[in-house]
Amino acid sequence: MGLPLDLEFRTKGQLAMDICAECYADGLAFDFICGDEVYGSCTKLREFLEAEGQAYVLRVASSFMITLAPGTKVTCAEAVRRLAAGKRRWEVRSAGKGSKGERWYAWAWIATSSPRHHLLVRRHLKTGELAFHYCYVPEGQLLTKTRLIRAAALRWPVEEDFRSGKDCFGLDQCQARLYTAILRHIVLVMAALAICAVTAAQLRNRTDTQAPAPVTPGQAPPPDPGKIPLTIPEVRRLLTSRLAASRPPGHADHWLNWRRRHQARSRWFHKRARLNRDYALVR
Repeated sequence: MGLPLDLEFRTKGQLAMDICAECYADGLAFDFICGDEVYGSCTKLREFLEAEGQAYVLRVASSFMITLAPGTKVTCAEAVRRLAAGKRRWEVRSAGKGSKGERWYAWAWIATSSPRHHLLVRRHLKTGELAFHYCYVPEGQLLTKTRLIRAAALRWPVEEDFRSGKDCFGLDQCQARLYTAILRHIVLVMAALAICAVTAAQLRNRTDTQAPAPVTPGQAPPPDPGKIPLTIPEVRRLLTSRLAASRPPGHADHWLNWRRRHQARSRWFHKRARLNRDYALVR
């Protein structure tokens, strides 16, 4: 397999600690460390971050145990049933913009016995599905619900990067069996993704010609929906078309404009449909 002789098995939590330790040694600082349940359930990782004075917002399971102010230990799910049963306990806020507009959720903020640890709960407005985030903010740093929600939403771009790497660049399609070959494949894929992502970001303002978003549920669609900005998949297609076999002149540009215009029209109607929805909390 070509594995180095001194390579030892490391869990995801241990790998995260190694990466953070290297970053701190290089003088890097982070507002928050975010991660899914794999990292939230790692006690050593949480203790390491707290020892470094590093704020974090980590996803945890519904069975994760927290200690409430009276000293009572309960699961996250039980804490919600006890302390966030009514609608007035929840506040609807955006978790950031997605491709189809704001991503609205209901949020509840539950204190624990520690003044620096909190439980942030996200609730889907349509299905009522809950997501739990265990939060830590060191002494001297600003502790607000807005800041924690913004940190919890930072995982979304990371998930999009993994999806783009797999769907557009074949991150999970390597058939190599040697350690060095696998590493080369990962580096090449991530480099290609980075190039396309930076290119799309730099061209975003110059290529975004979408019509203004609707403001009323009955608003008539615009005559020209415009075109969405260049995305990572479209940048990849443009680069690929320059290297692929010759096609009729203007073939790639024609389909590029057609896709962007079609997606702009779809986004406009989706945003108008959302104006008609009743985002009442599921009991």
